[in-house]
Amino acid sequence: MTPLEANELKNTAQTVADLMTTLGAHETITPAPEAIDFSKAHIITLPDGRKVSDLSEHHRKAAEYLKPARRTGHARPKTLQSLIDWSNRFKGDTSVLYANPDMVSPTITCIADYHAEGASTVTDITGDPTARHCSHRATYAFPLSNEWKAWMAVAQTELDKDEMGEFIEKQALDVMDPTPAIIAGEVLDSNEAWENRLIETAQRLEGKYGQLSELLDMSKHFEVHETSNLKLVTNRDTGEKEIQFLNEHSAPDGQPLRIPNLITIAIPVFLNGAPYRMTVRFRYRKSGQTLKFSLSIYNWERVFEAAFEEATANAQQETGLPLFLGEPEG
Repeated sequence: MTPLEANELKNTAQTVADLMTTLGAHETITPAPEAIDFSKAHIITLPDGRKVSDLSEHHRKAAEYLKPARRTGHARPKTLQSLIDWSNRFKGDTSVLYANPDMVSPTITCIADYHAEGASTVTDITGDPTARHCSHRATYAFPLSNEWKAWMAVAQTELDKDEMGEFIEKQALDVMDPTPAIIAGEVLDSNEAWENRLIETAQRLEGKYGQLSELLDMSKHFEVHETSNLKLVTNRDTGEKEIQFLNEHSAPDGQPLRIPNLITIAIPVFLNGAPYRMTVRFRYRKSGQTLKFSLSIYNWERVFEAAFEEATANAQQETGLPLFLGEPEG
């Protein structure tokens, strides 16, 4: 190769190198490289027709490689005490509790980085100094007790005699035999407060409390004889006469059927929680030769509300945080 040819080749290679440098170089639009602020956008131009790309997310990830910029995450403690301990570990001046009294899936949530008190103070594009991300939180889902779920499932459901017996035998430990004061059925100052409450409930329902043994025996050997009698009724004002059929239920020996229609159960609302006494109303229905039983729990909603209020009040007291009822933002 002659010196002239070598020189021409060198010039061509240099020209290509210079061209590739020009085409491949990127240009920073904003901000200047020496003044990068990771909280703001960092935009450059790239080859491929000077395509504009936003490297902000990449810079933020790089900045958080060894340490996150802020706390985020959603913890799900398995006990209420763990939720309380989590709240006390991470709470700040703006932390709050949110309690959702849903009767199927009740929850309580602590938001460690909740918005500060007061109205929004946005004045310019720098943002609201009282706003927070609300992205660091923990939620405890109250597990309903097995006893509560069993009684709620059977409530208002008609059972045949065998099904009734099996259910009562399975939940026998939940049933409380009435005390002498409850059997007497009189509200007295000498009674326990809960005894008077059950007596008053029986009076409102015009019922009588039975024992577990009676209920079990009834579910196994209960028989109903039904007789229909005619009764002639005369309207004194109009003189019209009406025939009524009166159905009477009696025991096999022909005596009037008298059975207890109330029982008392003591069960926890939440798993491992304190038991609450409740009145269960017992009914039966005869249709031909078929007997159907039903159990309905009196005022169960109030019992749920009392248990939920007690648990959430404990969380509020142990953490010292404001408590709101409902679902938080987001």
